[in-house]
Amino acid sequence: GQSKLANLLFTYELARRLAAKGSPTTALAAHPGAADTELLRNMPPVIRQTSQFFWSNFIAQGPDMGAEPTLRAATDPAAQNYGPGGFGEQRGHPKVVESSAQSHDEDIQRRLWTVSEELTGVTYPV
Repeated sequence: GQSKLANLLFTYELARRLAAKGSPTTALAAHPGAADTELLRNMPPVIRQTSQFFWSNFIAQGPDMGAEPTLRAATDPAAQNYGPGGFGEQRGHPKVVESSAQSHDEDIQRRLWTVSEELTGVTYPV
């Protein structure tokens, strides 16, 4: 969850910086929900087979449906942050979704941005 939170923090900071520059470009977040991909491929065989059965048959949606929120965010002129519209945002067609209160903390967003630049030695012109 920490890496996903960092993705959101960085995205929201980038979006704010782009808007402050008057850029027509925006930054959005999208998530696939539970998509039946190769996530379990490196698990021990017994765990992989059992988990794969339940994951594929009862929980996850296909990778094509998992891609829909990202495609919507990339192509909708009025795009927002998207995720699956079904129960628990795990399956279904895209809908506008919200993220945690912590992901909207501007102090943390700025700090992550600064630390990212310091650690990578890369600065962004926004």
